[in-house]
Amino acid sequence: MASTAKFNGGLKVWLQRMIAAIFLAGQTIVHLLKAKINRRNTIEQMAAVGPDSLGIAVVTAAFVGMVFTLQVAKEFLDFGAGQAVGGVLALALTRELAPVLTAVVIAGRVGSAFAAEIGTMKVTEQIDALYILKTDPIDYLVLPRVLACCMMLPILTIISLITGILGGMIISRYLYGISEVVFLDSIQNFMQVWDLFSAVLKAIVFGALVSIIGCSWGLTTTGGAKGVGQSTTTAVVTALLAIFIANFFLSWLMFQGTDTAFDI
Repeated sequence: MASTAKFNGGLKVWLQRMIAAIFLAGQTIVHLLKAKINRRNTIEQMAAVGPDSLGIAVVTAAFVGMVFTLQVAKEFLDFGAGQAVGGVLALALTRELAPVLTAVVIAGRVGSAFAAEIGTMKVTEQIDALYILKTDPIDYLVLPRVLACCMMLPILTIISLITGILGGMIISRYLYGISEVVFLDSIQNFMQVWDLFSAVLKAIVFGALVSIIGCSWGLTTTGGAKGVGQSTTTAVVTALLAIFIANFFLSWLMFQGTDTAFDI
């Protein structure tokens, strides 16, 4: 009974914080339309989200591309379809793996940092100090982080896509004897402009989700140092769930049926 009551209480708090995150998203849009952007903070956050996260994103994409090629190339060669390996890898990376895995990396690295930083400011009453100084926390803390994620995540996704394709091409060439020309021709034949556009669109949505959830969980932190730790953990888990759920609906809208959902 005690564990059930604890679970119900935790679920109630989580739902309250989710509602707070939705309201925060609306407030962020309003403030963005008013062009209340702190440029210095935005540039600092862009550096934290982009260049500081580039290494782990590139390493992740390279090994994902190589592992995917290891799993697929042999089977394709057995069926006499080795010339399709590059195209299949490119589609998998562009439509799903590159945007999703890059967002997961950012959620673990940056989303947790947002929740921890803002949560610490909340429990040490630094947020209250901003109000006393007539500084809106949304303009000063939230908006720069949201803009940074929405601008840098698409760039990281494209870099991850290129890295993953290069990793797959190396495996195809040296383990399975598929030439670079055949590999790249396959990519050209399989990929369309809409595939790249969809990857960028997904990255923007995922960046908004990670940043809003991280900031919202930070702003609703209570309970001192223990509360900061709990907020950080819960923010990352919630961001990951949001990424996977949003990815399903975005994929359903973009790629339902045998053809892309939108003709361009």
